[in-house]
Amino acid sequence: MTARPAPASGSARVATALRSGVRAIVSVPRWILMGLLIGWRTVISPLYGPVCRFYPSCSAYALEAVTVHGAVRGSWLTVRRLVRCNPFHRGGVDHVPHGERSWPEGHTPRIVVLNHPPIPADQDGPDATSPIEHRHRAA
Repeated sequence: MTARPAPASGSARVATALRSGVRAIVSVPRWILMGLLIGWRTVISPLYGPVCRFYPSCSAYALEAVTVHGAVRGSWLTVRRLVRCNPFHRGGVDHVPHGERSWPEGHTPRIVVLNHPPIPADQDGPDATSPIEHRHRAA
C-alpha cells in the first residue's frame, strides 16, 4: 500500500489559487494582442501580399514576440522592428530574441515553429539539428 501525501493546508491552497489568478490576469493583455495579430494576419496581411523586407514578416515577428515575451516586452520588440522596417534598411533574417518562457516537449507554439525553419546560416554550432528546441527548451 502506498502512502498518500498529506493534504495541502488551507493557506497553501489559497496561495496557489492566488498565483493562478494573478497569472491569468497578467496573461489577458497578451491574449488580446495575440488575437489582434492573428486577425491582422488573417484579414489584412493577405491583401498586401509578401512585401516585408524581413524574415519573418513583421506581423509574424510581432506574434512570436508577444507569445514568447508577453505583452509589454513583446510590444517593445515589435515597435523596434517596425521602426527598422523602412526603405533605408536592407532587411534580412531577424529572429525574435531568446526568451525565458518554455513549453512542454512537443508543445512549442505554431508561430515559433513557422518562424524558425531550417536556414543554413542559422545552423552553425552545436544546435544545428534543431534550432527551435535549443531556443525554446522545455524546463
